[in-house]
Amino acid sequence: MDSNFRNIHIGKFIQLRVKENKIDLSRICNFLKCTEMEIIEMYSQENLPTNTLLRWSKLLEYDFFRLYSQHLILYAPPSASFKEQTPSKLPHFRKNIYTQEIIDFILELIEKKEKTKRQITNEYGIPYSTLCKWIAKHNN
Repeated sequence: MDSNFRNIHIGKFIQLRVKENKIDLSRICNFLKCTEMEIIEMYSQENLPTNTLLRWSKLLEYDFFRLYSQHLILYAPPSASFKEQTPSKLPHFRKNIYTQEIIDFILELIEKKEKTKRQITNEYGIPYSTLCKWIAKHNN
């Protein structure tokens, strides 16, 4: 399965996790309170409601929302400014969370000479010092 986080088909990711964990369809139906046909239909869905995705995440013990967070880290345009014009009541996250998959993806881009370090810092907003730490750690 393509896990570069550009195109997320959540149903396919869920179906893959179900297969990996060998979870019985009847258990899924009981937990999600739906029919087998509804479960099969969810596997074909590119998007699901957040409350449904939250239940899948709990059942399969996997944070499916992280797929979208990683997409934002890699593909969202950088914000014009780090400071917000008006204070928000929403939770503020100080740092991006880089999973090992993201680090491996970025290091592979450098290794295959698909992007330079500067391109990565500019396009993905990863601090240059962070990138250098990853490279040094990867080379050890």
